[in-house]
Amino acid sequence: MTSRPERDGKLPLTELQEMTSRGDPIVMVTAYDYPSGRLADAAGMDIVLVGDSAAMTILGHSGTVPATMEEMLMLTQAVTRGAKRPIVVADMPFGSFQVSDEDALRNAIRFVKDAAADAVKLEGAGPSLSRVVALVGAGIPVMGHIGLTPQSATMLGGFRAQGRTAEKARRLLDEAIALEEAGCFALVLEAVPAPVAARISETLVIPTIGIGSGAECDGQVLVLHDLLGLYEGRSPRFAKRYADIGGDIRSALERFGAEVRSGAFPAEEHTYAMPEEELEAFLNGSRAESRTET
Repeated sequence: MTSRPERDGKLPLTELQEMTSRGDPIVMVTAYDYPSGRLADAAGMDIVLVGDSAAMTILGHSGTVPATMEEMLMLTQAVTRGAKRPIVVADMPFGSFQVSDEDALRNAIRFVKDAAADAVKLEGAGPSLSRVVALVGAGIPVMGHIGLTPQSATMLGGFRAQGRTAEKARRLLDEAIALEEAGCFALVLEAVPAPVAARISETLVIPTIGIGSGAECDGQVLVLHDLLGLYEGRSPRFAKRYADIGGDIRSALERFGAEVRSGAFPAEEHTYAMPEEELEAFLNGSRAESRTET
């Protein structure tokens, strides 16, 4: 297993392209708060994505569409306070870029200016191409996202793999090329058949980040809650659980509840004392005040 070399300061976007040229895999994790950002930083993640999947993992919705700009801004602000070295990418939620280039630019500026994001991510191609051009033209780096795009999952027939016919695979390749030409610095490939993702990665100059798209992508991303075992919803096929933090949390809460109910907690070591003379003065004063009031 190779470890990421130490580096000082923020990872520059240009380093991602250099990593791809060297054959060094890019590691990205989706996280949503300050502790997660700080831990992702300490663990040597290259990119932290503040994903609109927070609507599901954090806010309890059944999909990503309900995530709002204000919610995503708040979560991005929290992550950027903790993740100092990784590139922080903010997911633009549904409704924040679909209407017009002007809307997309206005909202992207908020992520960069108010939440200190290094870049933003847009789903899809088609109309999103002009959005990418507008944002990049304004100096805002953009990560693309094709394949399974959760914001439009209903139109895609649900949360399922995309590009499984020759025609649809060619369309994905065309979309990937168009997004690169529009100015994206990287591209997420979600739930794309591995051979299709491999061809896209081979064709593009910019890095590809896979999630359920095989090992030939230039990097990989997982949602923090999936890999830690914190999310109890339906896990996608590509999610690998590296820990069972959810089980540990539940067990800890159960032990806490049992000790409170039995009187075992708090014990003496969990409480604060005071000097005996101060305690005596307090108690005597309290008794005197009680007699006076009576």
